[in-house]
Amino acid sequence: MTEIELKQNVDQGKYLPLMEAFYTLQGEGHHKGSAAYFIRIGGCDVGCHWCDVKESWDAKLHPPTAVDSIVKEAKKYTDTVVVTGGEPLMWPMHTLTSELKNQGIITHIETSGAYELSGSWDWFCLSPKKTKLPTAEAYLAADELKMIIHNQNDFKFAEEQAQFVGENCILFLQPEWSKREQMMPQMVDYVLKNPKWKVSLQTHKYLNIP
Repeated sequence: MTEIELKQNVDQGKYLPLMEAFYTLQGEGHHKGSAAYFIRIGGCDVGCHWCDVKESWDAKLHPPTAVDSIVKEAKKYTDTVVVTGGEPLMWPMHTLTSELKNQGIITHIETSGAYELSGSWDWFCLSPKKTKLPTAEAYLAADELKMIIHNQNDFKFAEEQAQFVGENCILFLQPEWSKREQMMPQMVDYVLKNPKWKVSLQTHKYLNIP
């Protein structure tokens, strides 16, 4: 395949810059503790300073991989796939989700929502970032809103973002890992006073799994 053909396939979503894929437990949010196959797509320009997978940011570091091979590998493990990044919506997701669903696989996505929505998702986890806010379509698609709490100002940002999602969207506050000891007592107090919110923890880090 020539470089031009490869670029065309990437632009069409037939190939994706795959950083890694692995079978583990979902560590966060509504589905925490459930087995899932994670597909991490390279490329992100949202630029969270506390991101724990900054090696995902440069898509050029991650080889374009055929979607059919990604799906074939996923099918070996489970019937639930979580697509994450990086920022997966930087790339067209229709081919990936179509092929996953053809195999009877449930599709979840974790995204900042900053890019045009593509793909067909059974569960949409939206995690807005101040540096690049979600699209209107992403807010409407959200099944859960996951707000990362790094400092006191993030509670205000969380409330602002909660105004844009649907009434059935589940609202989560999650401490940024390096600030968890400082922020968790404040989060507990906040949720007790504002019970529409739930606390999400990165349980996979406590369990020492991917």
